[in-house]
Amino acid sequence: MWRNIASNALTFLVVAVFLLGGVLIWAQSEYSAEGPLPQPICLDVPRGTNMGRVSENLAERGAIKSAVLFRLGADYTDRTQQLKAGSYLVPEGASMSEITDIVTRGGASTCGTEVVYRIGITRATVQVREIDPATGRYEEQASFDPAEGAPDIYAEVRAAGDTRYRVALAEGVTSWQVIEELKQVDILEGEVDVPEEGSLAPDSYEITPGDTRAALITRMQDAQELRLARAWAERADDLPLETPQEALILASIIEKETGGPEERPQVASVFVNRLNRGMRLQTDPTVIYGITQGEGPLGRGLRQSELRARTEYNTYVIDGLPPTPIANPGRASIEAALNPADTDYIYFVARTLDPSDGHNFATTLDEHNRNVAAYRALERARDN
Repeated sequence: MWRNIASNALTFLVVAVFLLGGVLIWAQSEYSAEGPLPQPICLDVPRGTNMGRVSENLAERGAIKSAVLFRLGADYTDRTQQLKAGSYLVPEGASMSEITDIVTRGGASTCGTEVVYRIGITRATVQVREIDPATGRYEEQASFDPAEGAPDIYAEVRAAGDTRYRVALAEGVTSWQVIEELKQVDILEGEVDVPEEGSLAPDSYEITPGDTRAALITRMQDAQELRLARAWAERADDLPLETPQEALILASIIEKETGGPEERPQVASVFVNRLNRGMRLQTDPTVIYGITQGEGPLGRGLRQSELRARTEYNTYVIDGLPPTPIANPGRASIEAALNPADTDYIYFVARTLDPSDGHNFATTLDEHNRNVAAYRALERARDN
């Protein structure tokens, strides 16, 4: 009798396992399947809300088939606690998996009218734009230099209660530039000193009227600290960098030397190889920072006297790294500094007069001289 009971129990357990497996497969399939939404909608996720309320809202509006399954899927993928406040465009037919990604990646509002305060390398702009729910694309309504005054539409959207705001930092801006431009953001309050160079994470930050500049700077610093810590923990072996701060310094140089994402690991390898060989970095952006201290672009070419002048930032004269970062590097440059490409390159020069065309890399001085000669020929042809 006991043998029959054990046999039946085992059979029941096997059946239960198969049933559970089938339920999991079905749930995963439903979670990733195309959703029922017939046309795009704007989903508002207020600050302080939770995934349960979001799932109920989505179900009520016909964007998902099951609020319970949506919550379970978010829990299973460890996304529940990553919910970000914002106004998001949910496209037609979006799966529950795609919607979860939309509301947890954060960093910017993606629906409705928004004002974006863009802080760039050479200039700052304020952009007013509105999303077209039919296409999911932003339509620019106005773009202006805050120093030159705002058009009427800016006052109109400022008066609207549902306008979203964010500050967008370009990779490679200096801390002085950030503070100077934040002074022009009229929905922010309070004063703040210029933070340490390199300590701000270039990214997009949602803000609301009445937020303080100091609180926003703290968010930027916390984000950069986290990025640097993660990259440092996953750094390559045998790098000539003793501290995370040195990595940040190198990352800032990489950031100023190339805007091409695919080139950053190669540029990083040049500087790492030079440091390993005891060669000077010989990079113009450090010389420029020694002149401007990050207070705006130089606006002209470097003079030979400046390249020879002994300053703590002139890497044609000093050994090793300069004392501080020379800009605020983005995530890709930080990661490149700590995981450079495996090359023997020790030289590079611009490939063409268009910076977006990248660089020619070289392992020997003769090869580098040929690359430089080719670039000089392009300069002469342009000037004639």
